[in-house]
Amino acid sequence: MVETQLRHRGIQDERVLQVMREIPREEFVRPEAQVFAYQDDPVPIGFRQTISQPYMTALMAEVLELKGTETVLEVGTGSGYAAAVLGALAAEVITIELIPALADFARENLTRTGRHRNVLVIGGDGSLGYPPRAPYDAISVAAAAPEIPAALLSQLREPGRLVIPVGPTDDQELRVVFKTGGNLDSRIATLCRFVPLRGSQH
Repeated sequence: MVETQLRHRGIQDERVLQVMREIPREEFVRPEAQVFAYQDDPVPIGFRQTISQPYMTALMAEVLELKGTETVLEVGTGSGYAAAVLGALAAEVITIELIPALADFARENLTRTGRHRNVLVIGGDGSLGYPPRAPYDAISVAAAAPEIPAALLSQLREPGRLVIPVGPTDDQELRVVFKTGGNLDSRIATLCRFVPLRGSQH
């Protein structure tokens, strides 16, 4: 997976590649889907949600340019896999999941794999962010919105980076937003297709 799906497609951050080599992806999918854990596609995890394609998880982690000292907010915990990846790259991860059963699933997966120590799973509306721990050095949103929720931008530290899929259901852009000097700049990392962001600011 690391060589053919990640490095071959241009993922260059050796820390990201090493973390995804070490974290057992099969421990973050349902037992009946473990045979598909390393395929080059999203894998269903129930409740009409998926664990993202490995390349997309790696790309979203890479564009945040984490050094190991950051506090990261993740919106859309899912099975906890991306939170585990981010947790290995940053100092602390706050991850929010709207669906209670998935939040429980993620906690179980993170604990079982020993990736829970610096990852806090919160049940709630991720489109609102999580003000009690703001501001965040980086924010990763694993669900698509028509536009970037204002609450998330307000909780991003300066300087800071946010990555989010933006656009309609079938045609999205993975945007990387840079917040510096009171200004917001962005670039498009790739085209993508994510499940829709659910919440009051979607």
